[in-house]
Amino acid sequence: MRVAFFAFGGLRLKGLSSGFNTEEYGICGFKSVRNFNEVKELLYENMVQGIFIERPNRFIAYVSVNGERAVAHVKNTGRCKELLIPGARVILRAESKEGRKTPYSLICVYKGDMLINMDSQIPNYVVEEALGLNKIAGIEAERIKREQRYGDSRFDVCFRNKLSGKDAFMEVKGVTLEVGGIAKFPDAPTARGAKHINHLIKAAGEGYEAYIFFLVQIGGLKIFTPNKETDPVFAESLRAAYESGVKLLCYNSNIAEDSITINEPMEIIL
Repeated sequence: MRVAFFAFGGLRLKGLSSGFNTEEYGICGFKSVRNFNEVKELLYENMVQGIFIERPNRFIAYVSVNGERAVAHVKNTGRCKELLIPGARVILRAESKEGRKTPYSLICVYKGDMLINMDSQIPNYVVEEALGLNKIAGIEAERIKREQRYGDSRFDVCFRNKLSGKDAFMEVKGVTLEVGGIAKFPDAPTARGAKHINHLIKAAGEGYEAYIFFLVQIGGLKIFTPNKETDPVFAESLRAAYESGVKLLCYNSNIAEDSITINEPMEIIL
């Protein structure tokens, strides 16, 4: 099954603005809402190159920087086994916070010549910024709020879509897995992912707009598909969501060692 998609121009990743509105409105219960009138560009800073050595647990990795062994915080708790292999080139952010145990954060990794952003926290910022600047076709968002509870789930973004007049929930998924030129998600079984999908189906059935947004943190890819081999339950849930009115969106990115730019929509094959 192929899902239709829309196109738009590139968007540079921006930082958080300092202004906030304080309205309460609609189902999202807005008490702290982003104001996108004053937005400053934000890039990664203090970047250095290194070589991956090993990953003893989900949270840290040992790397070589200028020939010296160092420890880095891995900003992605996924398996990433196809990426973090001994000898892989990695891009690290040097951290200067006093008392921090890890002097580096692992941001990107090279898979051959392909640069992949591994920062699992960045997709929400990128997508929220795109919503705030009305860069996603079919959505004109206002009163954007993060981390909105619905039942016993907490969705990444809640907003009012001015085009439809409806409140909307959106779950954002960062994608770092590439197989044969195709982006796939997830890279490991995710019961939490299927749970969120089922709750989005419920929300759509109650009249809310519901979205699943896949941000592929890799440049140049054109096709996305759920990883049926690794997590067939998630793949089946995603198809059920689409058939129940949940909107699926997927965009690739322009990746540099010190930045990420949302680029263009990708074809989704369920």
